[in-house]
Amino acid sequence: MLRSPLLHPPLLAALGAAGHGARILIADANYSHSTNIGPRAALIHLNLRRGLVTVDQVLEPVLATVPVEAVTVMRPDDGSTPAVFARYQELLGEGLPLRPVERFHFYAECRQPDLAVCVATGDDRLYANVLLTIGYLEPTAHPSPGENQRLRSVR
Repeated sequence: MLRSPLLHPPLLAALGAAGHGARILIADANYSHSTNIGPRAALIHLNLRRGLVTVDQVLEPVLATVPVEAVTVMRPDDGSTPAVFARYQELLGEGLPLRPVERFHFYAECRQPDLAVCVATGDDRLYANVLLTIGYLEPTAHPSPGENQRLRSVR
């Protein structure tokens, strides 16, 4: 039983195998999932139908699961800011700004070998793609074996 808000086994496995500096693409329904991803990236399909699942619905539990140090988004060709960017910034907080890049530069970044995971969503909003760079965890003191919290089962 997991306590994490993220329960999808293949996505958990792909995130668990990725480390500091690896990248995670959460892509909208229009993204070319088979041709614009890195050669070793795990491709995870959550695109059940148009509009379901959305990028921000995936982003929220991913942020609760892995540390993120940078966020890249696809800037529309006309230079406008998609409304969905405000939701991403709300989820990310003020300390993690969005870095908009033009569309073909975004594609080139996603084809790099450091892309560990691509999550294909059914999000039909234009320019809803988000590329996360995994951060690192601060070292912590390791508890002695007697200090480990015991797991309790509920009956």
